[in-house]
Amino acid sequence: MSTMFVNGLGLGLGVVALALGCVRWLRVAQREHYLAGMTVRFARRWWLASGVNRALAVAGAAGAVASLWYPPAGFAAVVVAAVGPVGLKLKGTTSRLAWTPRLRRLAGTSGLVAAVVVGGAAVAGLHAAFSAVVIFAMGAPVLVDAALVAVEPVEARLLQPYVDRARQRLGAVAPRVVAITGSYGKTTTKGYVAHLIAGSFSVVATPASFNNTVGLARSVNEHLATGTQVFVAEMGTYGVGEISAMCAWVKPEVAVITAIGPVHLERMRSLERIAEAKAEILDQASVAILNVDYPLLAQLAQKVEEEGKTVWRCSSQGPRADVSVIAEAGGLRVRAAHFGAQMDLVVTAGPEVEPGNVACAVATALCLGVPTVTVAARLASLPGAPNRRSAQQGANGARIIDDTYNANPAGARAALALLGVIGTPGGKRVVVTPGMVELGRLQGRENANFAAGAGAVATELVVVGRTNAQSLMAGAKAAGVPVRRARDRKAAVGWVSAELGAVDAVLYENDLPDHYP
Repeated sequence: MSTMFVNGLGLGLGVVALALGCVRWLRVAQREHYLAGMTVRFARRWWLASGVNRALAVAGAAGAVASLWYPPAGFAAVVVAAVGPVGLKLKGTTSRLAWTPRLRRLAGTSGLVAAVVVGGAAVAGLHAAFSAVVIFAMGAPVLVDAALVAVEPVEARLLQPYVDRARQRLGAVAPRVVAITGSYGKTTTKGYVAHLIAGSFSVVATPASFNNTVGLARSVNEHLATGTQVFVAEMGTYGVGEISAMCAWVKPEVAVITAIGPVHLERMRSLERIAEAKAEILDQASVAILNVDYPLLAQLAQKVEEEGKTVWRCSSQGPRADVSVIAEAGGLRVRAAHFGAQMDLVVTAGPEVEPGNVACAVATALCLGVPTVTVAARLASLPGAPNRRSAQQGANGARIIDDTYNANPAGARAALALLGVIGTPGGKRVVVTPGMVELGRLQGRENANFAAGAGAVATELVVVGRTNAQSLMAGAKAAGVPVRRARDRKAAVGWVSAELGAVDAVLYENDLPDHYP
């Protein structure tokens, strides 16, 4: 077999392998909100997730490098790049690849970069082109991340007309704007706020978790009707500067921070950095509503008060705050004493209601001028947030706690407490979880702690997938709770349906899409 034939065949197969690899990693980039750097981070997770993938990674990398001197070695890299990492599907099931215009632009940029480099190498011959394409195939995550950096200015430019339109719409309708952020509790608090003020104002809230620039612009452009008096905007962030950019055109009057915790710690490195990013929501607001149960928010309250902002301190731990909501047997004690707003009452509420979020919502309603009697009346019918500690009955009669949209340690502990409450004495109480992610250096410890905490209320722990399996099993072993492994959530749900009955209860804590190992 001639060298030219080997190189030509390898080049053709290498292009196919590169295309397949790019499809896999483009899906990851899409699921991770097109954030540069996340594709490589997930590639590391996948290639290290199992012994098979580690062996494939070594073989593929060695083959790609060796192809520089010995072309047939490149076929190992071709095979590895085409099929690996094992388990990461091309189109996905729980997180399917969607060929949106943005993804097509990213794919085109990735392909263009690879074509330019491989084409340049082809000037030196087929051997050089073959080696270049197999190196690109094995390094597809790097290629996708580089393309993300390259297209970022283009995407910002394409988004700007929608932001401009939303800015104009906000100016024309002129609602009072409430902006809500926090490491967790944003969506739930947004729902509480909208409910409490709906009896007094015409209100529009951003739907679901539309909490980035695209989601906010879309919410305004599609939902902000003439006559809207209050617009409630949820704002999320993956880093410093994002919330500030949103507030530049949303311009909140009232800003709420519900919590500071280790969610996204992997990206932002420290709680102080997270607090800095969240605090941007206060820059343009005249009123700050802060959950001072969190020390960093207590410090922030003092700082912004000294700067002249009106501050409402909220708490779920004691009555000294301006608004405190404390869990009592069968309900919540709500107290408020700030700027003439006086409340002291007990309302019926289920254990799924988070008192700190209620306190922030009550403070928001009161500062907007909703009468205390109206707030009190509407507190009894607070809406639940979908997939956040929502209790229901399954087809097999078992009680189900759906907490699949929660991924923070505080919420996970609260969900375990709820499982302990609704579980029937003598019945099975099962926790199904893949664990929590994006907790940085705390991830292993927090997942182990969660599994250990499950030992106090659960009769069995079902560990889904591999991402946090080691930590969860270590925590469960320390607590003495039996562990069952499930390949994915579908397998776990199938087992629950077959094994649990009317006297049993199950907690589904968090759910990871299938671009996680």
